[in-house]
Amino acid sequence: MLNDKYKTDLAKRSFDFGIEAIKVCEGLSQKRSAQIVANQLIRSATSVGANIVEARASSTRKEFKKFNEIALRSANESQYWIKVLGELGLIKGEILDKL
Repeated sequence: MLNDKYKTDLAKRSFDFGIEAIKVCEGLSQKRSAQIVANQLIRSATSVGANIVEARASSTRKEFKKFNEIALRSANESQYWIKVLGELGLIKGEILDKL
């Protein structure tokens, strides 16, 4: 039971993360550099949840592992893009913390 709740929470949290990343990116400057980083963040942040959903639907353990590894790599990439936005001063500290 606990394991099922964790899986559901993980899927929901990753979905919510993708939505929050999109919202943050929608509010960014229209400067070319900000939009390029925003596009990268949106791709990586939404990839986390998509791959977790794919992992849950996998038919083999190997497939399950592969999709979870991709989700982890996407989460790491998202963290990188969030740091870039922070270093450039394009998002504030409280938004950084929220993401």
